[in-house]
Amino acid sequence: MTGATEGGSGTDPRVARPTIAGAAVGPAGFPAVVVVEEGLREGLQIESPDVPVEAKIRLLDSIGRTGLKRIVAGSFVSPKWTPQMANIDTIIDSFEPVEGVIYTALALNAKGVERRAERMPPLSLDGSPPATLVHLCDVFVRRNTNRSQADEMATWPGIVASAVASGATEAQIGVNAAWGSNWIGDISHAERMDKLEQQMDLWDAAGIPVTKVFMGDPMGWHVPAQVEEDLAEIVRRWPSIHTFHLHLHNTRGMAPISAYSAIRLLDHRHTVILDASIGGMGGCPYCGNGRAAGLIPTEDLIYLLEETGFDTGVDLPALIEVVVLAEEVLGHRLFGHVSKAGGRPRGDDLYAMDMPFVETLEQAQHFRVGPSAYEGALSPWKEPISSPARPL
Repeated sequence: MTGATEGGSGTDPRVARPTIAGAAVGPAGFPAVVVVEEGLREGLQIESPDVPVEAKIRLLDSIGRTGLKRIVAGSFVSPKWTPQMANIDTIIDSFEPVEGVIYTALALNAKGVERRAERMPPLSLDGSPPATLVHLCDVFVRRNTNRSQADEMATWPGIVASAVASGATEAQIGVNAAWGSNWIGDISHAERMDKLEQQMDLWDAAGIPVTKVFMGDPMGWHVPAQVEEDLAEIVRRWPSIHTFHLHLHNTRGMAPISAYSAIRLLDHRHTVILDASIGGMGGCPYCGNGRAAGLIPTEDLIYLLEETGFDTGVDLPALIEVVVLAEEVLGHRLFGHVSKAGGRPRGDDLYAMDMPFVETLEQAQHFRVGPSAYEGALSPWKEPISSPARPL
């Protein structure tokens, strides 16, 4: 098995793990975690194309002020197929970048790359090394990019050769549609490892160590046990890999659990990159699930990380206000939880003990708007409620 280290547990001595800008540091023994905000790209691409440009700029500006450090601002793609991105040039030219925030954008072809390059700065590349990738569902890649799995794999030798010619010192491998398909069914652990190994062999033969792996799941087939099995095997076989980028759609509610499983399984040698989206908005028009295939709600992920002991640097109340703004702009509720109930109340934010009944989502917003949210709520208490556990 070329490039594999059976039973290895240490980091490849050829490559030291770098510190990724914007990474949140957690308790001892945990990996570093990078949260990538995808709302303006993954989120808006499945929403109405009639969302005003001014509203998109407002959203981008508001997200930039939350403390999130990596934001995907949109994609340079054909407006014929993705009309939601028709005004990406205007948006990038008009928003107010926040110092210290890395803004990126997706580009899928040469024209898109050229348009993106014209707007650097404020945009930048995400710093990923040269990469090979394959979709494990041939149907999905044909629907999504009008290419076959064989077409994708045929690009690998050229990508590796270009990396060698440019003097690249590290590389990335990846599988997408990795855990299953709405058209062909389950995809096995063995197949995921086989396709990663084929890529590893090419890079190893070229003398370029692989330090990063991407695993994507546009159709939301992953479950936590599978994610743990895959990551444990990757760590065992290829200890040079220290960065794990997971793009987990939340189609069936598993994405936050799988993400947490990844964080728990990996350790201080590793960095986990997690794609998320404000309110969980997102989805894919090619996968058969539409908006039901959202991402991890960013506010829920930040809450999870903070309560686990990570210092994310994100202002959670400000992030919740962005979700409220997004719901206003889009005209419908989004899919996260923390934006509906707030984080755990502590100190002065603990609830009044004789507060009225709270039954509706609107009344539950008292955590951010105050007592005005109680309008119309029942309040049967005849005497003030108190507790020895919380002296007045």
